[in-house]
Amino acid sequence: MRVRHNSPALPLLHVLALLRIAAADTCTTIAVNTTIEVATPLALTYVTEQQDYWSTSCAALRPSCIIFPRTAAEVSTVLSVLHANNEPFAVKSGGHNPNNLWSSVAGGPVLSTQRMDGVSVEPATGVITIGPGNRLDEVAAKLQGSGWTFVGGRIGHTGVGGLVVGGGLSYLSAQYGWAASCVLAFDVVLANGTVTRALATENPDLFVALKGGGNNFGVVTAYVVQGYQQDLVLGGNLVFARSSAETSRRILKAVRDFTEHNADNRAAVIVTAERTNLDLVDSWILFLFYDGPEAPPGTFDNFTSIGPTLNTVRTRTYADLLAFSNWVIVPGSVVTIGTETVPLPSAANAEEVMEGIHAHWRNVSGSVLDVPGLVASIAYQPFPRQIARAARAKGPDLIDADDDADRLIIEMNYSFVPQSEYGRMADTMEATYTGVRELVAGWQAEGVLQSNLYLPILMSYGFFRQDYFARLKPESAELAREVASRVDPDGMFRDRTGGWKP
Repeated sequence: MRVRHNSPALPLLHVLALLRIAAADTCTTIAVNTTIEVATPLALTYVTEQQDYWSTSCAALRPSCIIFPRTAAEVSTVLSVLHANNEPFAVKSGGHNPNNLWSSVAGGPVLSTQRMDGVSVEPATGVITIGPGNRLDEVAAKLQGSGWTFVGGRIGHTGVGGLVVGGGLSYLSAQYGWAASCVLAFDVVLANGTVTRALATENPDLFVALKGGGNNFGVVTAYVVQGYQQDLVLGGNLVFARSSAETSRRILKAVRDFTEHNADNRAAVIVTAERTNLDLVDSWILFLFYDGPEAPPGTFDNFTSIGPTLNTVRTRTYADLLAFSNWVIVPGSVVTIGTETVPLPSAANAEEVMEGIHAHWRNVSGSVLDVPGLVASIAYQPFPRQIARAARAKGPDLIDADDDADRLIIEMNYSFVPQSEYGRMADTMEATYTGVRELVAGWQAEGVLQSNLYLPILMSYGFFRQDYFARLKPESAELAREVASRVDPDGMFRDRTGGWKP
């Protein structure tokens, strides 16, 4: 792959490259030699931005400064300076990934894309250009009234950058594929400061690698995506206040059946069980979505017929729904997220598999109910073959899911207050997702679940101890490695930033 240089570096870069002032730190070099905004630890903008992570464990890592570029040219300047030294660094979009060092760093600079928050739409075509500094609820609000929407995630406070390069599961995925599937072009700055563009006909390998490859190839400064027409939507929550055995059985059956039998690609659900410290709360919270003001009769009957304690599902704007979803964020907490992808069990084996996974989660989460501020949750998210089919129709990506099988994406979360409990809770998270994987392997060996099924994990939900690239198809992982070595031959992103590395 030959990377085309679409934009020259700034004249300042030639000076810096000649000087090779590696002895000076990036923060000082940028502050003294450029007009790019640099916030030091005593500045209010530093404090505000540093607190703006989903997990307090990320906020506890103190960068040497936070740099706020506004343009691709300014990002080029920052990366060129970093390329001339050996400092660790991080790039931050929304800071929603709770893995330490993924968008946070101790002792080096954070490059925050917050100031790169433009959103524009071409009214005739629905082509939308989105800056990486946006969160999903901000994009939806800016598109409100245009008649167009974008394929993003489900929680409004999620940052666009991390979501898209991680693939991105959406309420709209059965219609349009992953969030990354809808990208027409990435504007990206490479490790050496080169500003370029990746699309299907220009830098095509880089284009594919950025769709599910994470932060290994450069800093994306704009996402050009295909938007889709949308009016009002139906969405909200069903809350079941107490998690009885019968309620759990019926809900687990309902989500399995929905995954296999729902034929309306405009409908989507997330089925979540939650319990808190000392089991003061032990409930089910379901997310229902329909891409239209009303769902056809019967669409969600298997869920609503169970008899929720509270039903907030109503017709609203997409922007309102994304903003409404932000209640799921637990401020002031350490957050850990892990995931597994499992084959969808047949109706005959549904009870054994679904209730077996759920019993395992309850057993492991029950061992840490003494942890102050604990909120433990498990989410069962349909991954029907139609999502893979829709993604494949839009071109290749690193996830490359087969479209001949239905799956479930299991997301496991633990949030808690004392950072001193991080080690214990990391082990608990590992025990949770590892136990699910072992159960699945056992059922596959017994013929209860389909064997030899490709089961990639979703990057957005992965725990740092999981090996994301090892779960991809070998050819996808090899493509990521090859592209990374070509666009970043010195391994700047590989060796000096966090995240999964191919």
